[in-house]
Amino acid sequence: MSTVQQILVVDDDADIREVLRIQLERKGYFVLEAANGKEAVLAVAENPDIDLIILDIMMPELSGIGACAEIRKRSSAPVLFLTARSKENDKTAAYENGGDDYLVKPFSQAELLMKVRSLLRRYVVYKGKTESASNSSEIRLQDILIDAASHSVTRENQKIDLTDTEFQILMYLVKNRGKAKDAQAIYEGVWNDKFLPSSTNTIMVHILKLRKKLELDFNNPAIIRTVWGKGYQIDEA
Repeated sequence: MSTVQQILVVDDDADIREVLRIQLERKGYFVLEAANGKEAVLAVAENPDIDLIILDIMMPELSGIGACAEIRKRSSAPVLFLTARSKENDKTAAYENGGDDYLVKPFSQAELLMKVRSLLRRYVVYKGKTESASNSSEIRLQDILIDAASHSVTRENQKIDLTDTEFQILMYLVKNRGKAKDAQAIYEGVWNDKFLPSSTNTIMVHILKLRKKLELDFNNPAIIRTVWGKGYQIDEA
């Protein structure tokens, strides 16, 4: 695996791609470019070592949302969505299709680089644990089995596909079993970034996604419970 972190920048505006490429290359990243969603999916298929995808939502041929859904079939690399749209339902759609974070245009270089560093830091740790782990460490949550070494989650030998972010949130709650954790604690514990009020929605959507994948009845969650007024909790075994 290359020691230089690789970032794929996807936007149908060539000027935006150039600005992002210059900013990222100045920080030592290797930058690939794609002009639309179809090119992005192909780039990820051809470059499995891509560490981060910066993905515009509004693009011709295949939107960023559609591209992310396809990318998730072959890569767990974090996806940072860029968009001029700031409505909550747009953010929800981005997260529900495998996105990890969201940045509304126009944004500052400092804000972009902060999110890039945070997402890459978590993903590099995620990959490092996967590659270095030799002994399986199994955790059982009711009828779900988590292999912390291989980062796999199964129910009755059927694999449950989780994104990097979903797995990290799940493991954070597992490590804090029996303790209710609010959105701020989860965000700061998983993202390792300063919590902002808008981050509450990010956590809510990721928890909803986890419940849809893990719970037998996500409307009545038994694995990740809501402790009203306190946050989310996985009960002690």
